[in-house]
Amino acid sequence: MRNKKMKRKVIMITVIGVCILVIALVSIFVKLFFENREISIQPDELLKQYMANINDCKYEEMYAILSDGDESDLSKEDFIAKNQNIYEGIEASNLIINITGMTELDKSQIIVSYDTYMDTLAGEISFSNEARFIKNEDKEHRLVWQTKLIFPMLNAEDKVRVNTLKAERGNILDRNGEMLVGKGVASSIGLVPGKMNESKERDIERISELLDISVENINKSLNATYVKDDTFVQIKTIPKDQQELEDVLLEIPGIMITDIAVRFYPFGEKTSHLTGYIQNISAEELEKLKDQNYNANSAIGKSGLEKIFEDRLRAMDGYEIIILDSNGEKKNTLAKKNQKDGESIQLTIDATMQSILYDQFSEDKSCSIAINPKTGEVLALVSTPTFNSNDFVQGMSANKWSELNENINKPLYNRFNVALSPGSCFKPIIGAIGLTSGVIDPDDNYGHSGRSWQKDASWGDYKVTTLKDYGDQANLENALVYSDNIYFAKAALKIGRDLLAEQLTNIGFEETIPFEFGMYSSSFSNTGTFDTDIQLADSGYGQGQILINPLHMASIYSAFINDGNMIKPYLIYKDNSSPEYWKEQVFSKEASEIVHKDLIQVIERGSGSGARTEGVLLAGKTGTAEIKLSKEDKEGTELGWLSIMTADKNNEAPLLIITMVEDVKERGGSQYVIQKVKKVFENR
Repeated sequence: MRNKKMKRKVIMITVIGVCILVIALVSIFVKLFFENREISIQPDELLKQYMANINDCKYEEMYAILSDGDESDLSKEDFIAKNQNIYEGIEASNLIINITGMTELDKSQIIVSYDTYMDTLAGEISFSNEARFIKNEDKEHRLVWQTKLIFPMLNAEDKVRVNTLKAERGNILDRNGEMLVGKGVASSIGLVPGKMNESKERDIERISELLDISVENINKSLNATYVKDDTFVQIKTIPKDQQELEDVLLEIPGIMITDIAVRFYPFGEKTSHLTGYIQNISAEELEKLKDQNYNANSAIGKSGLEKIFEDRLRAMDGYEIIILDSNGEKKNTLAKKNQKDGESIQLTIDATMQSILYDQFSEDKSCSIAINPKTGEVLALVSTPTFNSNDFVQGMSANKWSELNENINKPLYNRFNVALSPGSCFKPIIGAIGLTSGVIDPDDNYGHSGRSWQKDASWGDYKVTTLKDYGDQANLENALVYSDNIYFAKAALKIGRDLLAEQLTNIGFEETIPFEFGMYSSSFSNTGTFDTDIQLADSGYGQGQILINPLHMASIYSAFINDGNMIKPYLIYKDNSSPEYWKEQVFSKEASEIVHKDLIQVIERGSGSGARTEGVLLAGKTGTAEIKLSKEDKEGTELGWLSIMTADKNNEAPLLIITMVEDVKERGGSQYVIQKVKKVFENR
C-alpha cells in the first residue's frame, strides 16, 4: 500500500516537472520569436519604407536600409548624389509601389516583386521590378542595392537624361499679319575664362563700361561653381543690330558672341505699352501658379497684352526622359510629354497707324486712340513717352531701370488706359444729352454773356469764363463752333444734377469698359453726385470732377455717326466686322445727327479749322482741360485734346481719333494737337 502511494507521488512530481519545463520552453520560444520580429522588419514593409523616403527626399534614411556589398559599396555621398540627381532631375513625385509577391531563395535571402508608379515632368512612369533582401549578422533584413532599383533597365554605367522639347510662345500680329511680337535673334555676349589673358581685371572693367553691367555681377557669374576654363559664361544679351559694339567687345580676350533666339518686339517703343513684355517668372508667381505647369525656368507675361493673353500665348515645353548607355547612345525612353506651342493672336491694330501716331507724339506726354467707329475695331493704342520691351527681355541694367523710374515724364506710365479731364471735348456729349432729354432746343438763344458769367451772387467771386465773345447768337451750333464754356455751363444747369448723373451713367460712366485691355472707368464726381451748382456748371464744359477714359470717349463719339448707338470697341481681329454696340440709343437719332452736323462746322469754321484736310470731310471737337491745385492756381498745366473723325457716314474706311497731350499751355493748347493729328488724315 505504501509502495503504491510512493509510486503515485513520484509520477505526480514527474508530470509537474514536465509541465514546468514545457512552460519554460514555450516562454523562451515566444520571447525569442517576438524579439526577432522587433529586430527584423519584414522585407515588403522595409521596401515600402525605402520607396516612401524617395518622395520625401530622405536619401540618408534610404542608405541606412542597404546591405553591404555589391553596388552598395557606393559611399553614402555617392549614393545620395546619384539618387538625388535622378529623382529630382526628373521631378519624381507621388511614387507608390504595389507588392506583387515574395519568394524565399534560402533562409537568408528573399526576393520581393513589386510594381512602381511615379509622376514626373514628362508624365507617369510605371514598371515592374524586383528587390533582393538578405539577413545580416544580427538577422536583420537589408536591401541589396543596385541601379536597377531605380529603373529595371538602368545599368551602373548608364545615365538618365531629361531632354527639353522647346515650345514656341505665340506671336502677336497686327490686322495685316505683320509681326508685333514674335521670335527674333539677339547677340549673347559671354566670356570663356580660359581664354582671358593676364589683364583680366582691366578687361572686366572695360566690359562693365561697354555693357553697362557692374564688375561685381560679371565676377559673380565667372565665379559660379559650374564654371570651368572652357565654359561660356553669359554676361548680357544685346540687340542684333549693334555691330559696332560687338566689334569693340571682340577685341577683348575671352569674349565670345553667339546668336540666341529671344522674344522680339520689332516696333520697339512704338508698341511697348500695348504689347508689354515677358520676363522670367518670380518666386511669388511660381508659388501662385505651381499647379499650372510653370517651373523656375518659365517666362511669363508681365504687362500689356503679354500678361492679358498669357494663357493663350504661353508655350508649354515638353520633356523626354531617356536612358543613355556608356557610349552616350539612347537606350530607352522612360517617358515623353510633347511640347505645346502657344497660340498666335491677331489684333485689329494697324501697325502703320500705330507708328504714325507714335512718331507724331514721341517727344510729348500723350496718348492716342484710333478706332473704326462703324465696326469698333481699335486701330492704334499709343502712349508716350514709353520704354522698349526688348530691354526687359534682353536684360536691363540697373542704371536703365533707375532712369525709367526716375524720369519726370513717367515713361512707364500708360496714359491710354487712364481717365483724364476732357475739357471742351465733353461739350458735344452734354449737347447730345440735353437734346435727347428734351431740355435743350438747338435753336434756343441763351443770349449774350460776354467772356465771364455766374449764375447769381451766391457764387461769390467765382465765374465761368470763356475765350471768345462771338456775339448774341448763343445757340448750340455756335456754342460748339466757338467752344463756349458759358453756354454749356448753363446747359448743364438746365439739365440738372439728377438727370445729368442718370444720363452719364447710361452712357457708361462709373462702369467697366468692355474691352480686352483693362481700362480705368470714367467718372463724373468723387461723391457720385453733383454736390454744388458750381460743380454742375463746370462739368458742362468738361471740368469739375469729370474724368473720362479716351477709349470711352471714342465709343461715345461713335454714337454721332451710328444714330445714337455707342460702338463696342474690340482688339482681337475677326473676319466678320459687323458692328456690336456697347450701348444702344443713348442719344436719339435726331440728337446725334444735330451734334454730328455741328461737329463738321467746328472743323470747317470753328476752333478745329486747323484740321481741315483737302479731300476729306471731318467732324470733331478740340478741348483744353485745366489741371489746377485750386481755383486760384495760376501755374497749373493744361491738357490739349482733339476728338476727330471722318464725317461721311458712307466712308468705307471710317476713322475716329482721340488724342490728349499734356503741358500744352505755352504751346498753343489744342492747336498743337491739331497739327500733328492732321498728318494722319493727310497720309491716308
